[in-house]
Amino acid sequence: MASDLSEQQQRAREAIEVLARDDTGRLLGALLRDTRDFQLAEDCLQEALESALVHWSRNGLPAAPGGWVLQTARRKAIDRFRRARNFSRKAEEYGLLIELDRETVDSDEPATIPDERLRLIFTCCHPALDAKTRVALTLRTLCGLTTREIARAFLDREETMAQRLVRARHKITKAGVPFEIPEPEQWAERLDSVLAVIYLTFNEGYTATARSDLLRRDLCLEAIRIGRLMLELVPDDAECEGLLALMLLNHSRAQARLGESGRMIPLDCQDRDLWHSGEIDEGCALLDRALKRAHPGLFQLQAAISALHAKAPSHVETGWPEIVLLYEAMHRLSPNPVYLLNRAVAVSYVAGTEDALNALDALEAELSGYQPFHAAKADFQRRMERFAAARLSYLRALDLSENESEKEFLRSRLASVEGQI
Repeated sequence: MASDLSEQQQRAREAIEVLARDDTGRLLGALLRDTRDFQLAEDCLQEALESALVHWSRNGLPAAPGGWVLQTARRKAIDRFRRARNFSRKAEEYGLLIELDRETVDSDEPATIPDERLRLIFTCCHPALDAKTRVALTLRTLCGLTTREIARAFLDREETMAQRLVRARHKITKAGVPFEIPEPEQWAERLDSVLAVIYLTFNEGYTATARSDLLRRDLCLEAIRIGRLMLELVPDDAECEGLLALMLLNHSRAQARLGESGRMIPLDCQDRDLWHSGEIDEGCALLDRALKRAHPGLFQLQAAISALHAKAPSHVETGWPEIVLLYEAMHRLSPNPVYLLNRAVAVSYVAGTEDALNALDALEAELSGYQPFHAAKADFQRRMERFAAARLSYLRALDLSENESEKEFLRSRLASVEGQI
């Protein structure tokens, strides 16, 4: 009996981890629509997940785990409304929740989760918040990234990011930010942040921060889906076109990025026959359309880099000089050491690894805690046959990586240089 219970507890825990990782955005979006209170929605969702662990460990998984969690979170919100001092001001939301709960009880169908993720993005990207906070909050709510993972993405301390997120939630609730897609005349002040969030959502799916798998295909496809919705909202915007082009061009390589064992395959070793030609064609057509508008932006420049990779017959025949220039243009438009790191990688195929390694020296202070910096440095040193130095750089990259597929690749490179020492 104890063994059965232990197995049931493990299944419950695994199911909750999947929900928290894959459905946080949908669940929170639905709750925020119903409660109009960001902090309340987050608190009730967390309490519902805690209740799920207790109930599912004892009774087994329900037919629709996501629906169970949503219904439980709504009921917890109802309880909080009943106890609230300002109940009269919350009567409308309370009535809506009661009605939704009654409909669920009277129906034979399990509760469904309405998809409100685009509204959630616009809510988190409200101009009342600064640009950095908008993006960080949306990554936390939509993607389910941990505070630690978001802090690493921004090269911040975890405690600092946690305080930023708490202040943002309170500000949204206190300011009464509506949970809605704003009117077109209000898009301009949010559009840049919304596009940044969609791209970073895709990025987390394309190279997962802390998972055994390199890819989170669900997030990649969700970001592409939302990118298409954005293009419907603002059909003549060059950066919307550039973003969708960039995601499609990058996603076209997804199948070739992993070997049979799930190990990461670097760009120069990928089988280009596995690249998705339909996504490449659509991405290039979108990019051409965007560039003709003569309003260049970061996403268009990045998409142009991806297009050069996609159209090249081989890694050696890639337009590396053009890629160097494009990264320089990106850095001029929005100074960022990561752009200079990527430029250095391109320089290694144009001017050689010595020049590329020298270019990294100026970035060491800013990127000392950034795993790709040390992986690039190790690769340059390996290609220059400085195997002892490469070993130290690979060890540092391994120490900073939290993705098992990425770690496996780095271990294989580490072993190859250790064999040369």
